[in-house]
Amino acid sequence: MYDRYQSPLSERYASKEMQYIFSPDKKFKTWRKLWIALAETEYELGLESVTKEQIEELKAHADEINFEEAKAREKLVRHDVMSHVYAYGLQCPNAKGIIHLGATSCYVGDNTDIIIMTEGLRLVRKKLLNVIAELSRFAMKYKDLPTLAFTHFQPAQPTTVGKRATLWINELMLDLEDLDYVLSTMKLLGCKGTTGTQASFLELFNGNHDLIRQIDMKIAEKMGFAGCYPVSGQTYSRKVDSRVLNVLSGIAQSAHKFSNDIRLLQHLKEIEEPFEKNQIGSSAMAYKRNPMRSERIASLADYVMSDAMNPALVASTQWFERTLDDSANKRLSIPEGFLAVDGILDLYLNVVDGLVVYPKVIHSRLMKELPFMATENIMMDAVKAGGDRQELHERIRVHSMAAGKVVKEEGKENDLLERIAADPAFNMNMDQLLAIMKPENFVGRAPLQTEEYIRDHVNPVLEQNAGDLGMTAEINV
Repeated sequence: MYDRYQSPLSERYASKEMQYIFSPDKKFKTWRKLWIALAETEYELGLESVTKEQIEELKAHADEINFEEAKAREKLVRHDVMSHVYAYGLQCPNAKGIIHLGATSCYVGDNTDIIIMTEGLRLVRKKLLNVIAELSRFAMKYKDLPTLAFTHFQPAQPTTVGKRATLWINELMLDLEDLDYVLSTMKLLGCKGTTGTQASFLELFNGNHDLIRQIDMKIAEKMGFAGCYPVSGQTYSRKVDSRVLNVLSGIAQSAHKFSNDIRLLQHLKEIEEPFEKNQIGSSAMAYKRNPMRSERIASLADYVMSDAMNPALVASTQWFERTLDDSANKRLSIPEGFLAVDGILDLYLNVVDGLVVYPKVIHSRLMKELPFMATENIMMDAVKAGGDRQELHERIRVHSMAAGKVVKEEGKENDLLERIAADPAFNMNMDQLLAIMKPENFVGRAPLQTEEYIRDHVNPVLEQNAGDLGMTAEINV
């Protein structure tokens, strides 16, 4: 166990559910289901060489994968599909002659890839919905808590903690739209033969085109799909893989953005990701609380975004009806993309579920900057009291520059309000100025925007998918 490479995706990051979807057991059981679906279809369409008894024998051994026999056979013949045809035939001696009848390797290989990716997308979708639900609760809880907003990571007009969370949610909602679209377009390859012409079935069914037209739809129905791609070479278009990985890349992009913001907020001591009682932040500095979950999200997200290049390169370089230079790449890039996104979403849910907010720190930082942002309100009130707008504007500019210099060069507190109170041109005392300094007066529609967005755009989606909600996420390390 410890003398060979093991993927961190399975050892540290991905869930058991996602690992099973891409496991050999799932793969080869699906191959057998496809062989049964093909035999049933051929029997139903009147192919006399396939009998009901043979189909029942295939079904009886569908879940009994004899891995060792298949492995030994592949070492001899160097062909994975034919090795499993042989191993299945050992268990089904009466049916071995009709296993894979009329099909090529991509019948089981490609159809299984579509089935597995579809199941993987459904699990990703479920986890994505749970992250959105948890973030929505967070947004509503803190919709009224004013916080300093940043553009260019420089202080800007205040927003609220909840409103900022809606920005994270909105990106995930975009990802959900993309995911749902791609899921709605997923189709099987069907059974089209060596170059996609179904020539082998033309031979089997004595040139009966009406019967051959029914094969793909029957197989699709048996495997739980709405249909098959209408045309293909030997394989389904590898652009399908690229579309799927682009969806995963989109989720990774959104999660990376979230992790960036959380790490910056943790640096500011405003919001922290969960930190367990016995967790060690640094081997050298015992006091540290490093944002390791958010850092891990970013790290895995980098991998997924770069991984999306693999199917793009494969799709763009296929030759005519097929080449095999996709195979090794697909075995790596697609499962590992799914396993990495699975780990990302578990981490995302874990972080949001345990976010720690420090309102006093948030308020303190906001109040240090608020006098600068309140200058327009102060100027308007001073004008109402009889002041000259142009003169007041210049005086505020001078006072602001002086106060900023005190903060930056002398490390002292912002004294802008004291400067304005001492300036007779404004005709305002400190109490009047402090009355203006209410953070909630400077957040615009942020609380209402949060309410309206969650109510009108997020909750309807969550309500439609209520059966998928309620997940919790534990991380392995």
